Amino acid sequence: MRRLRERLIETVLFFAAASSVLVTVGIVGILVTESIPFFAHVSVIDFLTDTQWTPLFENPRYGILPLLCGTFLSTIIALTVAIPLGTVAAAFLSEYVRPSAREVLKPILELLAAVPTVVYGYFALLFVTPLLQKLIPSLGGFNVLSAGLVIGMMIVPYVSSLSEDAMRTVPNHLREASFAVGASRMQTAFRVVIPAAFSGITSAYILGISRALGETMVVAIAAGMQPNLTLNPTEPAATITAFIVQVSLGDLPHGSIGYQSIYVAGLSLLLLTLCFNIVGLYLRKKFQERE
Repeated sequence: MRRLRERLIETVLFFAAASSVLVTVGIVGILVTESIPFFAHVSVIDFLTDTQWTPLFENPRYGILPLLCGTFLSTIIALTVAIPLGTVAAAFLSEYVRPSAREVLKPILELLAAVPTVVYGYFALLFVTPLLQKLIPSLGGFNVLSAGLVIGMMIVPYVSSLSEDAMRTVPNHLREASFAVGASRMQTAFRVVIPAAFSGITSAYILGISRALGETMVVAIAAGMQPNLTLNPTEPAATITAFIVQVSLGDLPHGSIGYQSIYVAGLSLLLLTLCFNIVGLYLRKKFQERE
């Protein structure tokens, strides 16, 4: 009876693990099969090199560069906020706060991740943008800067929580050795603990990058959903996810080339996220070998 029960538990756990793999395979399969008809009408070279993305126009053009530019621009702005703030917050929770206070502060910080992204989007549009317009009078109502800043605030809990977990795994004897040679608490945190935990911190950064790349509602509401090939954060732009939202509203008939562009955009985003995850795994493995 005991062996039968263990076999049943193993079977349940196997199907639970296999389900995630099957879902991923199904998603990739749908994206690839729906993207093939698109490339039968649009060449890969035009898709990768054209500087205009206008699938809703009378003479549509399908150059992914404007969407990639908007996606990378908003992600870079978000990371310039999230990585420093998240790392400093993690160091503060790990090295300065008492365990009893950490049990209160860390869940409060993680509550930011539970706020709906629609709320963040309107926060960027109705609060952050007017605030930035006081500093930059020429700033328009829709811009990538406010969207990127709010996305950065939104992913701070992801970076800080995982980074703090990684820092807590650093052996205490490294801290004690640092204190023994006269290092301050700040020097110990940034010169001993963070380098020792950097493989885990790298995973937090990669998760933050993936979260910023896949963010939808903030950029759809605050960035303007205008596919412009620009590196100016004060101008409106569209990201891959914002375009998917725009076309999913029903402006294009099902089965048309414009509609199939949704799947091509989704496949492009999937490949981008996959590349960042591969780089993250490589860096994590490299730093683990150093340790």
